[in-house]
Amino acid sequence: VQLQAYGGGLVQPGGFLTLACEFSGSGYTFSRSAMGWFRQSPGKEREVVAAISRGGRTYHVDSVKGRFSISRDNGKKMVYLQMNSLKSEDTAVYYCAADSTAILSSLPIVASDYESWGPGTQVTVSS
Repeated sequence: VQLQAYGGGLVQPGGFLTLACEFSGSGYTFSRSAMGWFRQSPGKEREVVAAISRGGRTYHVDSVKGRFSISRDNGKKMVYLQMNSLKSEDTAVYYCAADSTAILSSLPIVASDYESWGPGTQVTVSS
């Protein structure tokens, strides 16, 4: 599996960004993969931001609930993270991840559950 994230950048506090992650790779099916977004800032461990199961069930970490939203488009093999009302503490490198062994109901929120990772995209929230 190859994952490529797009959409990072510099935004002012209160602004918005949409991250997109493109899934590719022969022998793997996007629709049969659970997908997640993680982030890591300097000096901190990588943390889950949001996850979406094969069936579309979602999880969002408490710190982003009501502000961020994960979604997927199986036809386009894309997963998105809509980020609104951004705060300085959202500044981090954001990573897209895929769990291609997930069962239908699986909603993995631990990094070790994912076997495929994209290279990350920087999100900086600053005035």
